[in-house]
Amino acid sequence: AAVSEPAQKCCTENIQPFLTSILEELMGPVSSGFTEVRSLFDKEVNEIIQDFQKTNDITKLKENVDQLMNLPFNSVKMEPCYLKVNLLQELLQDLKSRFKVYHIDFVIQRTQNFMQELMENAVYTFEQLFSPSHQADSAKVATTIEKVKLRVLK
Repeated sequence: AAVSEPAQKCCTENIQPFLTSILEELMGPVSSGFTEVRSLFDKEVNEIIQDFQKTNDITKLKENVDQLMNLPFNSVKMEPCYLKVNLLQELLQDLKSRFKVYHIDFVIQRTQNFMQELMENAVYTFEQLFSPSHQADSAKVATTIEKVKLRVLK
């Protein structure tokens, strides 16, 4: 009871007025990173479509879809997504001094983990909605892949 009122006053005067601007500042790199995840998924699926249109090979298509399933664990391909979030390091330095925000690396790491999880969910959903083995008409495969991609991105 003795601490509640001073703590409430401190939060109301020293933290609450800055929360909106802090969140806006932090959301820039976070949004940019998640947008990069979306773009990477889109690019990878487009490459699968283009490869299939060139080869019309269902076996190769299955291999490409299997490779897509490993995308969240491909550190080289995911790196550009992760780099977008590394900008938080600079932004959080100011917060560290003003608001005693510690564990900046943890915030960045958790954000990157969420990005990987989002990619895992995207490729899993893609795999569930599109199964090359069930595609009888190879003429419609590219169209089906595109529709599934758009559904996943939605």
